[in-house]
Amino acid sequence: MATSILPPLETNPELAETHLEFPDNFLLIDLCGEYDRNLAKIENDLQVQILRRGNHLAIVGEEAPRKAASDVLQALYGRLESGRSVELADVDRELRMGSSEADTGTLAGDQMEMFGKGPVEIKTRRKLVEPRTDAQKAYVRNLFNHEMAFGIGPAGTGKTYLAVAVGVNLFIEGKVDRIILSRPAVEAGEKLGYLPGDMKDKVDPFMQPLYDALNDFLPGKQTAKLIEEKRIEIAPLAFMRGRTLANAFVVLDEAQNATTMQMKMFLTRLGEGSRMVITGDRSQVDLPRGQTSGLADAERLLKGIDKISFNYFTAKDVVRHPLVAAIIEAYDRADNGGVL
Repeated sequence: MATSILPPLETNPELAETHLEFPDNFLLIDLCGEYDRNLAKIENDLQVQILRRGNHLAIVGEEAPRKAASDVLQALYGRLESGRSVELADVDRELRMGSSEADTGTLAGDQMEMFGKGPVEIKTRRKLVEPRTDAQKAYVRNLFNHEMAFGIGPAGTGKTYLAVAVGVNLFIEGKVDRIILSRPAVEAGEKLGYLPGDMKDKVDPFMQPLYDALNDFLPGKQTAKLIEEKRIEIAPLAFMRGRTLANAFVVLDEAQNATTMQMKMFLTRLGEGSRMVITGDRSQVDLPRGQTSGLADAERLLKGIDKISFNYFTAKDVVRHPLVAAIIEAYDRADNGGVL
């Protein structure tokens, strides 16, 4: 584990150095990243300078960001010592969430209640998925601990991605028999009927984000086999009518584009042994003008029910390109008369 060595304070203590010693030089190389890209991200985000001297790193800057950088570097080094890799996404996660939580294991299913304040990792066939913001962490906990959960917020905040990851985890753990992923096939300025092919060909482009998420967590051949066996279903919302979805993990994506009647129909499909997740972005409603979004209606009607959780995300939770967060904030300012 890295050790911290604080030198005597100089004339200006705010610009002192914090020294960290890393006993394993090979792990230190991985910590720094290719062309020191991990260090560069920490420097840029925290406004510090990090200098490498042998197996030491010296952090130069004001006291608070210096301490934050030290905590992040030590947490990442601990991750490497435990045999895990460090990618830019891991650096971003530590910068957003800090190192207050020790990475001591993978939590899944019934472990969530036992380790309420521990780390949150979702184990899938292809990768371990870790929340990268506090809001994402709370959301994942609620996905495990509630039979019905809502994730509401802007694009790029991981609402659907994390929900599908939890669904895959519960499926491979044998907690559910099926995964059912659905979206309203609502046209966002383009006409569905003009797309070539049969109904499946026309609908599949709307479902592509769900396929993409699944392929991140399961090998491609296994995904195709499970879809063929109907153990994974990806279908438009209209196809849910008349069904009872038992022993399944069910996700409704882009729920802001469901009508009030469609939302009621979907929510009442919940069967024994199932979990249901509803995700949406209230700022991206593509329904005809004057038609009420079923997501807004469900939020208003169901918020007082204890066994249903509501999680909210903001631009600060965007984990795509940093420009996405800036774009969302710009639109929010416009919607609020120039004030956030």
